[in-house]
Amino acid sequence: MAGRVKDKVVIVTGGASNPGLGYTSAQMLAREGAKVVVTDIDKAGAEACADSIRNAGGEAIAVQQDVVDERDWLTLVDATIETYGQLDVLVNNAGIAILKPFMELDIDDFNRQISVSLTSVFLGCQAAVRQMRQQGGGGSIVNVSSVAALVGMSRCGAYAAAKGGVRAMSRSVAMDGAPDNIRCNTIFPGVIWTNMQASAVGNDGIESRIPASRVPLARAGQPEDIGATVVFLASDEANYVTGAEFTIDAGMTAH
Repeated sequence: MAGRVKDKVVIVTGGASNPGLGYTSAQMLAREGAKVVVTDIDKAGAEACADSIRNAGGEAIAVQQDVVDERDWLTLVDATIETYGQLDVLVNNAGIAILKPFMELDIDDFNRQISVSLTSVFLGCQAAVRQMRQQGGGGSIVNVSSVAALVGMSRCGAYAAAKGGVRAMSRSVAMDGAPDNIRCNTIFPGVIWTNMQASAVGNDGIESRIPASRVPLARAGQPEDIGATVVFLASDEANYVTGAEFTIDAGMTAH
C-alpha cells in the first residue's frame, strides 16, 4: 500500500550508514511518499542516502549534523522548514555503541555514549516538539532504543544506560506532547544486521553466533524489519499510539 506517509516531512538522523537502520528507514519512508531530511555527521553518506531516494523518484535532502550540538538541531529544523514548510515526523536514530567490559569503561567512554545516544534524543525531541507545537496539527516522534535497555547484557554498561534513558524519557515526552497531539513511541531492535552490528561482532558470519536459546528465531534481523515499524509509527495508522514500546527482537526478550 503505497502512500502511507504521503507528503509527510520526516527527519531521520544517522542516515548515512548502509546497511543501517536510519538509511533503510529513510528509503522506506520515501517509498511510502514522505519527504525525507537525512542527517548524519558523515555528510557524504547522508548525501548518498538522499541521492538514492531522489534517483528512485522520491524527495529528499541531506543535512550534515552533529546530533549532540544544540545549534545543529536549530539549523536542521530551519533547513527543513525552508525546504518543505513543515515537520511532521522525527526519527531519532543516530547513536553509537561503545561496548567494553564494565570495569574497562572509563568516564570518557561513558560520557561519549550518553551524549551521542541519549542527549541527542533529548535535543531532538525538544526541537521537534517546539516546531510541531508552533505549526499545529500534531506530529510523531520515533525514538530508537535497544533490547539492551530491557535485559542485562555484558559489555553494554554505558550503551544500556543510554538506551534505558531513551526508553524512560520517551514515555515522558509522550505525556507532555499528548495535549498537542504529538505522539512519541520507542523501538527496541534486537540483533539486526547493520554496519554497527558488524563492527561489534565482526564480519565472519553472525548467524553462527545466534543460538536459539538466546534468539528463538535463531537468525539476525534485517534493517527493513525495523523500518517497517518506523513507517507504521510515522503514519496516520498509528494515530492512537503514543508512549508505546515496540520490541523487534525475534523473541529475544520473551523468555
